[in-house]
Amino acid sequence: MTGTDPAPLRVGLVGYGLAGSVFHAPLISATEGLVLDTVTTGNPERQAQARAAYPGVRVAASPDELWARADELDLIVAASPNKTHVPVATAALEAGLPVVVDKPVAGTAAEARALAALAEERGLLLSVFQNRRWDNDFRTLRALLADGALGDVQRFESRFERWRPQLKGGWRESGAPEEIGGLLYDLGSHVVDQALVLFGPAVRVYAESDVRRPGAEADDDTFLAITHANGVRSHLYVSATTAQLGPRFRVLGSRAGYVKYGLDPQEAALREGLRPAPGTPWGVEPESMWGALGAGESPLTGGGTPVETLPGDYPAYYAGVAAALRGAGENPVTAHEAAAALDVLEAAKRSAREGITVTL
Repeated sequence: MTGTDPAPLRVGLVGYGLAGSVFHAPLISATEGLVLDTVTTGNPERQAQARAAYPGVRVAASPDELWARADELDLIVAASPNKTHVPVATAALEAGLPVVVDKPVAGTAAEARALAALAEERGLLLSVFQNRRWDNDFRTLRALLADGALGDVQRFESRFERWRPQLKGGWRESGAPEEIGGLLYDLGSHVVDQALVLFGPAVRVYAESDVRRPGAEADDDTFLAITHANGVRSHLYVSATTAQLGPRFRVLGSRAGYVKYGLDPQEAALREGLRPAPGTPWGVEPESMWGALGAGESPLTGGGTPVETLPGDYPAYYAGVAAALRGAGENPVTAHEAAAALDVLEAAKRSAREGITVTL
């Protein structure tokens, strides 16, 4: 910061589990104009980890400590378990603080829209952390669509698959409705959001959802089919039981198709302790992982032309939040957009339960 630059915006991070420690804290700290002021966790081990990773950071045991000194903060980030997203965001907004909420912002679209209304009433930013809009493959696909390289898209296949035959435990695998666990609301939040960003509103939803692993309580193998208002059909797969992984994207158009394997490298880099920094390559994958564009043959048998994958750019999300808070940009992901995705997730849940196609 120079003498003419504004003071950094002070961020209070609620939650220091996977989301807080691997995604939010590193990205906040790497964003010019933001400073990680306080980490909130009641877990003594995680408190020690936060202090070690971010010397000088303040630690709070409860979000209530943040509301008590709301005038010392400029932004709250809710990276706590799903069931706490709505109460934490509500308390923050009522304390006069803008909020970033990890996905899913709420368990229902109605709750998301109520939060959006509260934020609008208070004149405060409410943004949802849909980081996979900045995945390398998604950025590349958006560029191909903008260039018209595929012609008119007819079918979009998106897979977020893993091979995790053993349960890990924790609230994400809980079948208790209040926990908002299961893959439909976890990985499903990502693939549905991406489909809506690419191809617009959904008009019909069909889903199949299963609990495959012994002892599992929540869905761990789910398929969604979305018909978009523009006629594109999205087929979306999220699974923890996929012994052979399919392509991350297969997009079929009237002129060509695009096939891309492998996950964006940013999560793996963050888990390894790597951090984005100015002038340092970030989110870049090797040429061997590039997707292929072509028609008439599989890329695995030599068909198609390799397409250089654009770098992934998770830092762009918090840069956008900082700009929006300073009145220099738009909210990168609104709660209304998140509510539209929740409409689809709720329809998928009903479709799988009742064996029907749901019209929105």
